[in-house]
Order: sequence, then C-alpha cells, then structure tokens
Amino acid sequence: MKVLMLNGSPHAEGTTFAALSEIAATLNEEGIETEIAQLGVAALIGCTACMKCRALGKCAFGDTDGVNAFMEKAESADGFIFGSPVHYAGAAGAFVAFMDRLFYAEGNSGKGRFYLKPAAAVVAARRGGTTAAFDQINKYFTVSNMPVISSQYWNMVHGANAADAKRDLEGMQSMRVLARNMAWFLRCKEAGEKAGVPLPKREERVRTNFIAPERA
Repeated sequence: MKVLMLNGSPHAEGTTFAALSEIAATLNEEGIETEIAQLGVAALIGCTACMKCRALGKCAFGDTDGVNAFMEKAESADGFIFGSPVHYAGAAGAFVAFMDRLFYAEGNSGKGRFYLKPAAAVVAARRGGTTAAFDQINKYFTVSNMPVISSQYWNMVHGANAADAKRDLEGMQSMRVLARNMAWFLRCKEAGEKAGVPLPKREERVRTNFIAPERA
C-alpha cells in the first residue's frame, strides 16, 4: 500500500515538509510506502473553467507544472495527504490553484482516482490561521467521496522553520497519530475488499442550481 503526499510549500524542506516527513516515517514503520511530491516555486496558473478536462481526462494546463503528473501517480496510490503552509489564514495560493485544477480535472475525468480513497489535510504556521486553512483543504475531500482521516487534534504544526516545527512536540505527535490512523484505515479497507464487502451503490449524479425554473 502507498500514501501519496503533496508538499504545497514553496520551501522544499520547511515546516510543511517537517510535518509530512514525520508522517512518512511513521507510515513506513507501519509498512506503508510513501512518496512526497513537491509543489515548488514555478508559476502555476489557476483553474480557468475552460472545461477541456472533460474531453482530455486531465488538466489542459497541467503537463508542465505537475498537476497531471500527480494525477497519474494518484492512480496507484491508496491514500493521500495534502500539506500546505498557512498564508493569511488560508492555504498557500499556489497550493490552492494546484488543488482546484487537480480535483476539478479528476472529477471530470471519470477515472475515479480519488474515489473512496482516504485523505488528510496538514497545515503548518508560525502562529495563527491554521484551523481556517485546515477546513479549506478538507472541503476538497468531502466533495470527492473521500474518507477523511483525523488525528487526536487538528492536523497542524507550528514553527517559523523546520527546526521549530520539530520542537512542536504536540504537533509532531499529532502527525504520528494521523499516520497510524491512516495505516489502520487502509488495512481495514483492504480487509473489507478481501472479504467481499461491496462498494456503496452509486446513483446517477443530480445537479441543480438555486434558480427557480420558469413556470409555464
């Protein structure tokens, strides 16, 4: 089994990476393979709602900035952890652009790379804004049929740099608990599949808006 992670920080080895590394080390101890993809500092366009992903099965802009590469890796992943630093009480701008395009294109692809696969959000901040960013990221999962993995506290670490984050003993413990909960869920899911537990019945998607139809 494998958990694919995204370091949504422009800093390859900053506070977000420190949190994800703690999770990866614990998952490895649990016998779960891990990979951390790095978002980096390259310019990243936001979703333009061009709708081309419906025909392409991938993001029309994603071949050069890692969106489609991550989507391809998602095919063989069993679980996901998405980490972001906190900028102005929200997730980092480039991270949000990446996630918007990733989840919109995947949702339109019909391939089900995320369907019923567990996910968790991790945020890192010097001081505040963590819970708002945490809530923001979780919304990608709850609209995508993805079970959300929790810890003993909200999935956050604090520190101005990686060294500070590692001294956040409660935050680091929360990362380890999160990793063990993820490993437990993956094993339970695997056991259910082996026992023949069927997937939930799926209905044809119903889409409505909030505009009342014209009356005849």
